[in-house]
Amino acid sequence: MRHDAIKLYEPINILKQIGEDIWLVDGPIVEMSMYGVKIPFSTRMTIVRLSNSELWCHSPTELTRELKAQIDSLGSVRHLISPNKIHYAHIGTWARSYPEAIAWASPGVRDRAAQQKIEVSFNADLENEPPPQWVADLDQLIFRGSRFMDEVVFFHRKSSTVILTDLIENFELNKVSKQFGRLLKLVGIVDPDGKTALDLRMTFWGQKEQSRSCLKRMLQWNPEKVILSHGRWYENNGAAELRRAFRWLE
Repeated sequence: MRHDAIKLYEPINILKQIGEDIWLVDGPIVEMSMYGVKIPFSTRMTIVRLSNSELWCHSPTELTRELKAQIDSLGSVRHLISPNKIHYAHIGTWARSYPEAIAWASPGVRDRAAQQKIEVSFNADLENEPPPQWVADLDQLIFRGSRFMDEVVFFHRKSSTVILTDLIENFELNKVSKQFGRLLKLVGIVDPDGKTALDLRMTFWGQKEQSRSCLKRMLQWNPEKVILSHGRWYENNGAAELRRAFRWLE
């Protein structure tokens, strides 16, 4: 599929503040091998400044010189987060630029990186509860039920924001080609009805009870915002958007 099948969320590689001590960075296009072809995806990173002024970087995107200068003006990068086993490719580069940072591994990411022959080392593992380093600022859980991939989900208390990666995708048709749009409609991830992609949904078959428990805990956070890595994220009515997007668990 053509690389220009999807438009970027311009401007890219700059900090976009969305609340107190939380920023987004929209990054360049990446390509994933899916359905027998290379599929282009827009990318998005989330940065949180913790209470101790350390920076927590979720799903790091490409690190440019200009972006690094902006980030360094916020504080010291100390945590590099792989939220699931397919969001980790730039962590090695970031770890070399920030050698004092801890690279946190999601379930299965070490094996995935080895299979893909991507050089990256992780220092610690993400669990179903937040570690002491950010328990005051962020809650978390491992969203279980998929036979393919567990995703670690986070909640930033100060901005009332849930931070997701691939559990919901919400592509805007005016940002994609007609050919790509037809594929996105087929797998059910088109705005305003974005959800878990059909192929990933199928991996939850027979194990949805685990996922319902995870969703229940997420709803207890009562989020205002929901950040997604791919497509339009939700700036308000976060809890309602989660209920809608996960109707397939019923």
